[in-house]
Amino acid sequence: MIYKPYGMLSQFTRETAEQRTLADLDFNFPVDVYPVGRLDYDSEGLLLLTNDKTLNFKLLNPENAHQRKYFVQVEGDVTAAAIAALCKGVAISLQGKTYQTMPATVKKIEPPSLPERLPPIRTRLNVPTSWLSISLQEGKNRQVRRMTAAVGFPTLRLVRIQLLHWQIGAMQPGEIVEIEGVEIPF
Repeated sequence: MIYKPYGMLSQFTRETAEQRTLADLDFNFPVDVYPVGRLDYDSEGLLLLTNDKTLNFKLLNPENAHQRKYFVQVEGDVTAAAIAALCKGVAISLQGKTYQTMPATVKKIEPPSLPERLPPIRTRLNVPTSWLSISLQEGKNRQVRRMTAAVGFPTLRLVRIQLLHWQIGAMQPGEIVEIEGVEIPF
């Protein structure tokens, strides 16, 4: 388990010289370990890495829908109507096509206790922000960001805090926790 920091690629290979990757973390990863799924460059939080091909297959196979939970800071004072729409599922654009997201569990929450993001989120004096807890069982490209934008509240900060039963807890950005003997429920 890794707490992937903001501004880091979810891979070991650089695309440009200035990009930070998982290889920049202070850990000697085995050569056969790879991320299970991704977190965008501008997202942060829980990322699993494994050399277990069966686990990797099970977690990446869309037929094995599994819970992902995020804390999401959005621009604006989020409305009950926007939350209701997110809960039902919204239409987003994926590769030029309309995609209807599955129902999600969405709640407005107080600002969570998270490590400071570097660089910090931009603040605008006349524009409030809101925090949401969003749980879903699918992981399309930039899905949460596309969902909040679709209801009029662009994402400012996105932190994955849970994947199945693994939780980020009190981990800090860049921190790595080794786990062994993983069992998953499907």
